[in-house]
Amino acid sequence: MISTGEFYRIQKLPPYVFAVINEMKAKARDAQQDVVDLGMGNPDGPTPEPIVKKLIDAARNPRNHRYSVSRGIPRLRAEIVKRYRTKYGVELDSETEAIVTIGAKDALAHLLFAVIGPGDAVVSPNPAYPIHQYGVIMAEGHACMLPMPTPADFLNRLEHLYNTSSRKPSMILISFPHNPTTHCVDLQFFRDIVALAARHGTMIVHDFAYADLGFDGYEPPSILQVEGAKEVAVEIYSMSKSFNMAGWRVGFCLGNKKMIGALARIKSYLDYGVFQPIQIASIIALRECAKDTEKIRAVYQKRRDVLITGLDHAGWPVEPPRGTMFVWAPIPEKHRAKGSLEFSKLLLEKALVAVSPGIGFGPLGEGHVRFALIENQHRTRQAIKAIQRFLKK
Repeated sequence: MISTGEFYRIQKLPPYVFAVINEMKAKARDAQQDVVDLGMGNPDGPTPEPIVKKLIDAARNPRNHRYSVSRGIPRLRAEIVKRYRTKYGVELDSETEAIVTIGAKDALAHLLFAVIGPGDAVVSPNPAYPIHQYGVIMAEGHACMLPMPTPADFLNRLEHLYNTSSRKPSMILISFPHNPTTHCVDLQFFRDIVALAARHGTMIVHDFAYADLGFDGYEPPSILQVEGAKEVAVEIYSMSKSFNMAGWRVGFCLGNKKMIGALARIKSYLDYGVFQPIQIASIIALRECAKDTEKIRAVYQKRRDVLITGLDHAGWPVEPPRGTMFVWAPIPEKHRAKGSLEFSKLLLEKALVAVSPGIGFGPLGEGHVRFALIENQHRTRQAIKAIQRFLKK
């Protein structure tokens, strides 16, 4: 009999913490219990109608049923380049500095396989989205997780690492607005980190999944806006959150020619790209759906406000995030000793509200839970009432 413990890469991956909550959630729903799911960051809104219509039209054309190209069709690459020029004032070459990927995870995982060698150190914040750590491990790199109480603290620790460590980082892997902590940065942060990387010959990957989800007038900057950033950095942009296209799996990697070239080469061996009708529909998304993106952003901001206000009334004050589709909440004092997994289990059992335990995002995520803003305002208020009853007991 084959044991999964015998598989070289699989045995490096820890048990999936979120699976515990997912299993409890499934059992509760099987028992006809109404669980308000604020766990996984899975957008609940529909994809804008012009995008869906274009997909249907393109799918009816047999010419689009054949293999596509792994780098993405030229018109789609041209459209993302146009978006960066219009929104960020960034000039990119659609042939050498832009590639279409099967979502952001595909971009990151395959890029790590392409440019990281055994033992290469990749620095990223802790806590972090799991693929930021385990993508490095699967690529046989050394995942160096630095605490990030604030972005400024992370930058200071990174400078200290360069000054003291014998193993210089090969890559800095960052993501702002940040999942799960919701930390946001200004352009000066990117200037500082680009200058640091340039001095030491370090690559930067910026995962820009929440590029369009800034609140209260905050507009997340692109790292490529920094002069000289393309010499050391690439940015990963995703259609998932900005256009409610999570299941469509469309992303982009943009910036440094050498890194884009390496990603293109490895992808040419691994896939034939995104289904062509989806790419054609994505052109319409980028070209015509800016107002839909603004509506999506406004929905998340309203949900954030409802949740933050409700938690405050329940005696659970939380700082409102300036970006992402999440709220990162310190566990209430009287429950903190339980730990984030046990508290999340208790919240699901007693209040029928599912959240993500902070420990699932790394050791320094402990003491927090993450709410995803994926239920409408009515359902969010329902969750708040249940949480309030639970906290008062």
